[in-house]
Amino acid sequence: MKVNPPDPGLLSLNTATVREKWNLREMIEGCARHGIRGISPWRDQLAALGVKEAVKMIRNNGLTVTGLCRGGLFPAADRKGRQAALDDNLRAIDEAAALGARCLVLVAGGLPAGSKDLKGAREMVRDGIGEALEHARSAGVPLAIEPLHPMYCADRACVNTLSQALDLCDELDAGKGGALGVAVDVYHVWWDVQLESQIGRAGDKRLLAFHICDWLVPTTDLLNDRGMMGDGVIDLPLIRSWMEAAGYRGFHEVEIFSARNWWKREPGDVLGVMKQRHQECC
Repeated sequence: MKVNPPDPGLLSLNTATVREKWNLREMIEGCARHGIRGISPWRDQLAALGVKEAVKMIRNNGLTVTGLCRGGLFPAADRKGRQAALDDNLRAIDEAAALGARCLVLVAGGLPAGSKDLKGAREMVRDGIGEALEHARSAGVPLAIEPLHPMYCADRACVNTLSQALDLCDELDAGKGGALGVAVDVYHVWWDVQLESQIGRAGDKRLLAFHICDWLVPTTDLLNDRGMMGDGVIDLPLIRSWMEAAGYRGFHEVEIFSARNWWKREPGDVLGVMKQRHQECC
């Protein structure tokens, strides 16, 4: 299937991609130098720079905050832990609002320590999102549930498919739309036989973020061995075409965890390769 190259103005840097060598100040300045219009910071980097300074720098450099990573991690062994998780999500919503972020990305969380109750963990995720949703709606910050690959079900995210995530959207945000949606990260969902139909089901109101990278063969580390676009087996143009057919017109956010390769490289060079591969391989 022939797909036209993507709009270069829609490229965004998820700051995990260069987190080992640059701080957030350097990431913002690097995006500006390389003509990358979007940025999606992580909260630890945001805390190190300070929200006010980050807002000032992002605005002065003309960047769009395509998302804030991350909220979620709702399941906990007791009520105190669940309340602490909720409180942290409310703070994350406020940070995202201050940045003018297009969404707050939610990684659901896995099983509480010592638990085998997967159904219960998923119920805690549902309840946690439900409790945070009104604050997000009033702050004008859409919540983007990011399904993670099933290999992360126990420890990171018990929401593992777009279908699961959209079921939560339909249950918690029925008939409203806009306040709750999904982040489609190709690394986590490229394998799903229902991917095209579920992207179509989401539609433009639920498709809040699009994260790109590649799946390497072989993969030597299931967390920190993602590939640069074009180095693996994901059909990125095809998935982008499904997103666009469903009405998505947002940014293409490069998020690469790569301990053996890209984290070791000079970050400016990484951004240069990102720009090239975005045009050639996405």
